[in-house]
Amino acid sequence: MQTMFSIAIDALAYGMVLFVISIGLSVTMGLMRVVNLAHGAFAMIGGYFASYAAQHFGIGYVGAIFVAVIGTVIIAIPLERLLYRRIYGSPQLTQVLMTIGITFCVIGIANYAFGPTLKTIPLPDQLKGSVDIGFRSIGAHRIFAIVCGLAVAGALWFLIERTAFGVKLRASVDNAAMAAALGVRTEVVYAISFAVAIGLAAFGGVVGAELMPVEPYYALRYMVTFLVVVSVGGAGSIPGALAACLLLGGIDTTGRYLAPEYGEFFFYLAVIVVVTLFPRGLAGRLK
Repeated sequence: MQTMFSIAIDALAYGMVLFVISIGLSVTMGLMRVVNLAHGAFAMIGGYFASYAAQHFGIGYVGAIFVAVIGTVIIAIPLERLLYRRIYGSPQLTQVLMTIGITFCVIGIANYAFGPTLKTIPLPDQLKGSVDIGFRSIGAHRIFAIVCGLAVAGALWFLIERTAFGVKLRASVDNAAMAAALGVRTEVVYAISFAVAIGLAAFGGVVGAELMPVEPYYALRYMVTFLVVVSVGGAGSIPGALAACLLLGGIDTTGRYLAPEYGEFFFYLAVIVVVTLFPRGLAGRLK
């Protein structure tokens, strides 16, 4: 009973970390129509920022998260203006080639500048211990990851569905020319959406560093995982991405606990089954 409870908590925490990182990719692919294979690279950059800020400048965990998000967005904004804006509406192969090129450039820079070692992000004392819930103790960091995932899901849903910006974003996606004719500055909408997606990637890279360690090949190691989440959940769908992360995170974690010799076999088996049954994802694109 206790083992199954531990598996469930770890699966939920891992699924939420996947969600926080992957939902930005889901937004760029589903709402902005951009296949950004460099998304994991931005999560890695966020982890590097947080690690450096915490270890070399003595900045606390919360401060390191702010540094990571802001620093990564600052790097991403000129890339969006100079590179990504040129491939909006381009064939997907063009988008894949350019963004995977960015990924390998980031990997090379990280290796050269910081070496091939893992980068740790010190946790505050509050997140190192456990929380007693009566019949069982739960790691404080696991609870933190779960809360962060739920908070991101709620905030992003509200932004897209209940704000004027969300209306402009959906209008720009459905018919950019008509939206521009009605006074919507589509280039600004895309830039803000891209910055939000990158900020979430950086945030997830820091929050999930205990479960998905930050190292130079992080972007390549988890690239397929992030793409799988978007494919299974349905590009642009917040509920779909959340369901995909919880399902795949649960299967992957359970498999690693109970049958570690099979590696990621059960994870990809689940992907094959879900994509076969639901070719458009669990939820499809948000309307």
